Amino acid sequence: MAFDPVLYRELDDLNARYGEALDDGPLEDWPELFTEQCLYLIIPRENEERGLLLAIMRCESRDMLKDRVTAVRETMMYEPRYLRHHITNARILTQAGDTMSAVANFTVIEVLPEELPRILITGRYRDQLRREADGAWRFVERRCVYDSTLVPNSIIYPV
Repeated sequence: MAFDPVLYRELDDLNARYGEALDDGPLEDWPELFTEQCLYLIIPRENEERGLLLAIMRCESRDMLKDRVTAVRETMMYEPRYLRHHITNARILTQAGDTMSAVANFTVIEVLPEELPRILITGRYRDQLRREADGAWRFVERRCVYDSTLVPNSIIYPV
């Protein structure tokens, strides 16, 4: 695919807003980056490669993403923490009209009070996107494919 600097800038901006919503908030901004009907998965690489859709987090609509935000804000008990998303090497695989598929690498660093930072999870985003009527690109599907078969039990926030 030919390099389109404007399209890449829009993709980079979307990924930056995604990381900001999860790292610095407000977390309520995160679901707005998705279409109404969407798919969000956090799935181990092994399952993805074998075509198995068993995921540790699965949301099938923006409303389900909003429910996840409510759960994080109001119902879950966990120690306060800071996250920092590093989203790199974004690449557009295909683009036709108002749709595109893209990939990017991710690493999420977690910091708990009075502890050293640690890598929480690392992997690759596999995305399907659509430009909506308002001109904004939104995720129709975001698969967060993490590299390890093991993940800490502290996956509270979306990846």
